[in-house]
Amino acid sequence: MYKIILAITTIVVMSVAANAQIEDHAIGVRLGGGNYGGGFEASYQHGLGDANRLEFDLGLNSQNGGSYMSLAGVYQWVWSLDEVSDGFNWYAGPGAQLLLVSNATAVGVGGQVGVEYNLNGPADVPLAISLDTRPMFNFYSGGSKFGWGIALGIRYTL
Repeated sequence: MYKIILAITTIVVMSVAANAQIEDHAIGVRLGGGNYGGGFEASYQHGLGDANRLEFDLGLNSQNGGSYMSLAGVYQWVWSLDEVSDGFNWYAGPGAQLLLVSNATAVGVGGQVGVEYNLNGPADVPLAISLDTRPMFNFYSGGSKFGWGIALGIRYTL
């Protein structure tokens, strides 16, 4: 029994420690994320090595009779989910955003978590497709609100 537990623990530790190979740069869009969902964001990712990257997003949205623009930045750790194909990853990290909502301004703090499939590895196509969420606590002069949305990302990898 001890050998089975040791083998399982070793496999889990090795898979968690395995970092994904990420691209140096990627540019594209996030659709549906926004502040509370239903928006459009122009997205840029800058690799910081084999396991870390920065993501910057400029969002535009119009909801509930108002419109907003957002600028978000997220530091991400990236891990491989599939060691065989070297293209399926998950990522998570802390972030912040600045919201310009109609006649108000808000600052948000939170994070981002998601999964991606990078076609550049297995299929040699410079494209990455992701699905993620970015929950944020937004602070403004009248108080604070919690916002999040699920977004589909499509990025060209450079």
